[in-house]
Amino acid sequence: MSPGTSIIFYIITIACATSYYYSYLVSMLWFLFVRSPQTGDLLAAMVVMSLGVVSEIGTLKLIFMFTRVKQIRRIVDEYLQCDTLTVSGSRFSRNLMMTLRNVKKRAMLFWILLMVNGIVYIIYPAFLSGRHLIEDMYVIYGLEPMLETPNYEIAMLLMGASVCFICFSSANITAFIIIIVGYTEAQMLSLSHELVNIWDDAIHQNFMNGTEVKIELISALFQKSNVVFDDEVKRNINTEVKKRLVQIIQKHARNIHLLRQVEDVFRVPIAVGFVFLIVGCIAALLGGLENTFLEIPFALSQVAMDCWTGQRLIDASVTYEKAVYDCKWENFNRHNMKIVLVMLQNSQRTLTLSAGGMTMLSFSCLMSILRSIYSANTTLRSTMKKPD
Repeated sequence: MSPGTSIIFYIITIACATSYYYSYLVSMLWFLFVRSPQTGDLLAAMVVMSLGVVSEIGTLKLIFMFTRVKQIRRIVDEYLQCDTLTVSGSRFSRNLMMTLRNVKKRAMLFWILLMVNGIVYIIYPAFLSGRHLIEDMYVIYGLEPMLETPNYEIAMLLMGASVCFICFSSANITAFIIIIVGYTEAQMLSLSHELVNIWDDAIHQNFMNGTEVKIELISALFQKSNVVFDDEVKRNINTEVKKRLVQIIQKHARNIHLLRQVEDVFRVPIAVGFVFLIVGCIAALLGGLENTFLEIPFALSQVAMDCWTGQRLIDASVTYEKAVYDCKWENFNRHNMKIVLVMLQNSQRTLTLSAGGMTMLSFSCLMSILRSIYSANTTLRSTMKKPD
């Protein structure tokens, strides 16, 4: 138990989690395998199945985080330690903070979107005429008939607490992934900027250290004219370039190590979440959009954000690769050129997040999932249609 967290929060969380697992897991299994075969209502079975499966995407990640809580804490500590190595006020620090602000906005936007979706889902029955549940087709085990007092009030309380638990846990876990991977993205973009300016920075540093570089040469450099330095100046500049290249290599290696640890923790729950998304969305479409129009955005937003996070990481990695080639390596000495060659080879191994090692999280992955859902839905609908 964290010393900074009130015990009331733990009590509320346990109560909401218990409500969720009873209402949306135990009752769902009872509804699908006991009640539905008795009533023969296939439409209600599809709606309930989609509701139960889709809600498990976020809670599955929560369970995996609990089982690996020590490893996650170690990863967070290593990220914090990595951040302490950043020199405050430097250009690298400014670029890092600029990207991290965008990452923060991305995480906040997703958190608000998911919480608003949950609030709308809870209050929607209040705008309908008559007495309605959050999901009218759903029957919680032991609360029949659902629309009579006190079963109605108990059902609304259980469903409302369950939705709060689902949305809050899913929003916070996905926001954590956005921020932790977004930090690596920010590091890669900041390192790219350092690489592009490494030659000019080395010249400027050499001049500031008192080496005899004439003002005319510096002026010509910034005017992108051809500058010829003597051997001693070149040697000093290349020494500075080598020092900066080594620092960039070390930071790049540290980010690769951290990202591999993050992927090791989340690759399985993300993969299972994709499977749940496909099954849940197919069931939701078969159940009718008029019955599941709030469930599908909830599910798609989580997986879409995972893919967006993975795509941003890929884009940052590609930017780093291009920066290695654009670092004015043609001006370096042979030793530094060899270092750049090794960096270029390493940078071509694009940093990615994977879903169980089967597919890379990206926009193309998201499109493939959507196509698979559409194809499966079309096939099943044609199969389920009764002949006239």
